[in-house]
Amino acid sequence: MSLKMWKHQFLAVTILLLVCTTVMMAQVKTTTTQIPGTPTTAVEVERGEVVYVVGNDLVVRMENGEIRHFTVPDNATATVDGKQVTLADLKPGMKLQRTITSTSQVDTVQTIKTGTGIVTNVIPPLSVTLRFEDNSVQQFKIPKDQVFMVDGQKKTAFELKKGMKVTATRVVLEPKTVASTSRQTAGSAPKPSAPPLEGTLLIAELPPPKPVTEPISRTITAPEPSGAPEPPPAKLPSTGSLVPLIGLLGLLFSGTSLAIRLLRRS
Repeated sequence: MSLKMWKHQFLAVTILLLVCTTVMMAQVKTTTTQIPGTPTTAVEVERGEVVYVVGNDLVVRMENGEIRHFTVPDNATATVDGKQVTLADLKPGMKLQRTITSTSQVDTVQTIKTGTGIVTNVIPPLSVTLRFEDNSVQQFKIPKDQVFMVDGQKKTAFELKKGMKVTATRVVLEPKTVASTSRQTAGSAPKPSAPPLEGTLLIAELPPPKPVTEPISRTITAPEPSGAPEPPPAKLPSTGSLVPLIGLLGLLFSGTSLAIRLLRRS
């Protein structure tokens, strides 16, 4: 290999290394961290009675009287009287209780990006807008007494100019909701009103009651006399008065007096 060709290859490799180094330096380094929040739990209880079970369709009368239809997966199970049962084991009249536990928490996703940005706008000392190597543009609030590194020199927000290259670290906080729901179904079989049937059903016939043939007698007892009759009263009670008689005589005398006066005048 000639010296000239070796120099050309060495120059090409050097240029390639410089380009790779520049590209690697220009890349934005990103670090993402998820900060868990405080979980919250909500419990909801639903009660109902099985009305119909046909295939995967379950009809339940809820506790408030509402009729609800559920499409139950084949692998769903419930605990009835302490035993694990499937949908095919459910019967009308069974009492079901479903407990729904919902847990949710709001995590904070913290994204830190470090890279070089070009100043596109600055409002000192409040904010600065940068365009980064990934062509993303974002406005940032400038912390108090913040110093920027521009070409190895420290500059304040008032010294920043449009087009300057600034090495900066971006911290972005985004909320992320993480939720989970669990369902647990339990129930009880209907209470039987009679013992289960075993063998042949036999109904016993009781003899009819005997008729009553003896006469019914009833004794009526007269009240006993209290003793000798009471003697008549010595004096009759006063039931009359002379007032009507006096009134009648006065009316008669008045009429007689009036008749005499008429005769004298005539």
